[in-house]
Amino acid sequence: MSCKKDENQEPAKTSHKVVYKLEASAGSELSVVVYGHDTQLTSNSSLSGTTWSSPEITVPAGTVSLNVTGSATGANANSTLKAQIYVDGELKREGLSTGTALSALASFGL
Repeated sequence: MSCKKDENQEPAKTSHKVVYKLEASAGSELSVVVYGHDTQLTSNSSLSGTTWSSPEITVPAGTVSLNVTGSATGANANSTLKAQIYVDGELKREGLSTGTALSALASFGL
């Protein structure tokens, strides 16, 4: 017996405008991000500072999943890193990491 729920997920019927974001707490330093939809991924390993945002991306109808993951070095054990996915201007998913070695992931199925 197997579960076919994921296999039967219908893709989005319309395109969507997507923005991916990373936000680290004060004193932390972003280092890398990988983001995209389905198998169309982009990476950037030349980040600095505490915030990063992708350009607005129009994902086509039929897109199944959106993903963003990032890493940062935290200033202390209470440091945080948020990975966020905005779809059509609305926050749809957020992942959070805490500590000095920060790695956050957010995924959203359309």
